[in-house]
Amino acid sequence: MNRKERRAAGKQQDASGKNAPVFGSTGVSIAGLAAEASRFYAMRRFGDAQEICRQILAREPAHVQSLNLLGLMAQAAGDHRAAAKLFTKAIASDEVNAACHYNAGNSYQALGNRTKAAAHFSKALALGMDAKAVGFILQSPTVTRYVERIAGKWPLPIATAELFGSEGIAPLANDLFLRCAMEATTLASMQLEMLLGHARAELLRLANNEDDVEDDIVAFACALARQCFIDEYVYGQTEADSERAGALRDRLLRDLASGAAIAPLTLAVVATYLPLHSLPAADALLRRDWPAAISGLLRVQLREPREEINERSAIATLTPIQNDVSVEVMRQYEENPYPRWTVNPLTAFAADRARGRTVATAEQQAERDILIAGCGTGSHAIQIAQVYPNARLLAVDISMTSLAYARRKTRELGLRNIEYAQADILELGAIDRTFDSIESVGVLHHLAEPFAGWRVLVSLLRPGGTMRIGLYSELARRVIVEARARIAARGYRATADDIRRCRQEIFREAEQWRPLIGAKDFYSMSGCRDLLFNVMEHRLTIPEIAAFLSDHGLTFQGFEPFDDPAVLDQFRKQFEGAAGETSLDQWHRFEVDHPETFWNMYVFTAGKTAR
Repeated sequence: MNRKERRAAGKQQDASGKNAPVFGSTGVSIAGLAAEASRFYAMRRFGDAQEICRQILAREPAHVQSLNLLGLMAQAAGDHRAAAKLFTKAIASDEVNAACHYNAGNSYQALGNRTKAAAHFSKALALGMDAKAVGFILQSPTVTRYVERIAGKWPLPIATAELFGSEGIAPLANDLFLRCAMEATTLASMQLEMLLGHARAELLRLANNEDDVEDDIVAFACALARQCFIDEYVYGQTEADSERAGALRDRLLRDLASGAAIAPLTLAVVATYLPLHSLPAADALLRRDWPAAISGLLRVQLREPREEINERSAIATLTPIQNDVSVEVMRQYEENPYPRWTVNPLTAFAADRARGRTVATAEQQAERDILIAGCGTGSHAIQIAQVYPNARLLAVDISMTSLAYARRKTRELGLRNIEYAQADILELGAIDRTFDSIESVGVLHHLAEPFAGWRVLVSLLRPGGTMRIGLYSELARRVIVEARARIAARGYRATADDIRRCRQEIFREAEQWRPLIGAKDFYSMSGCRDLLFNVMEHRLTIPEIAAFLSDHGLTFQGFEPFDDPAVLDQFRKQFEGAAGETSLDQWHRFEVDHPETFWNMYVFTAGKTAR
């Protein structure tokens, strides 16, 4: 082989020594070409990736993956105008592609079209990117710089002026994806909480000094206020900042009563420390003209809570709440309805179903009666209602505040097949109704007697029906047990101030409490109270569950798919050739060896024997 031939052969090999595809070959499937294009893109062999993408588009002009890859490569080259056009074309073919919306947002922000950028970022978050928002935010060079400054001083505090320097918070305020994410979802990250806590303190300083600020600073303050409302003001705060925030609130109330002008920043900063609906005469705020960012904040912190108050009168009470533990649990969730969710997790599913991209199965199309026993704030019931549009759902909960939140969200989504009612599971046997399917996830372990409540649910399940149950694991929650013991020993109560102080202590001992700090529930007041301060928590073992199923004619049908597919692979490897995934005895043995397996809870389906 001569030199020319060797060069030609070298061009046909990638870094791993494997032959590259024959460009232009009609024998290679589009899926195969797309996989190759992605592989070359990951290797930063952009020329090869672009050539394959163009081949694909010649055969399928609206191929979303190819358009998206070409857009990303145009971004990398700094050609955001071309990138935006490519992403727009991809979105025209797949309106519910979260990645394409996110990528389009980045290009529009680079082009200075902040309105379009924010619209695409918000759409990406609504389509499921909310679950990945923290990771994307922490990739921002601006955020990374601030996070590193905080880490460089840790565990000592860093002064806000030292953190933000002469630039102030303007660079942070200009991060549009951060702003959109703060409005959409809980940002479950110790690093981001520390940073946003400092940002709140800096905004408080600006508002108290009555400095003139840019519109972006006001918009950032409004987004942070919405984040604080979602997480229910769980951030720690110094005594000095509490006093300054109180003084700013008092000034706002005086101006509101006198009819004096109120600076938008003042209103937004007050809303980062307390909910606007808690202010006396807060409705007067609705009669003033405000910038769009303030109007959005008022909708979330004032209009929607007022709507929830009105919803309460339409909620029936099916059973009395008289068990002593039930009364205490009800009081907890009246004070902290859980969770305060914002993004519909089935947005993409609903859009695909509406456009006929996915067709409901016969089971999903059937008319059936479903009970959601312990529906909380409605996220679970709303998902079931969308998957089973012809089903009749009864969703009950012990907390009227949670139910009112659920009714508002259900109305906003235009769903009409859910009936909400207040009830205690222990008393549900008196309602004289039965169901084809019953779901109770994360509820029974908060009853005075979990098995008593479970027996009631079994009595309401029709023969041949199924139930989906979620219960805490004794083995998995050992760190929770340890944390609850420390909380009790140190005298922390289930009050907002004590929960804040407790969380700051856990942050300072981060290595010891890593599982807690990694839990999303830790990053909201209601979530942390549910996680660590619940008035009642039982934990069970797989043998106890197996015994109950056997005693009540229920057949175990399997645990839900795990977030980490490696768990199931490991289980299959350990029990290769044995009974399989419906063997609770094998799952118990597996959990003993891997006690973190059911960290969230056991979630499984069981069937009732048909007569």
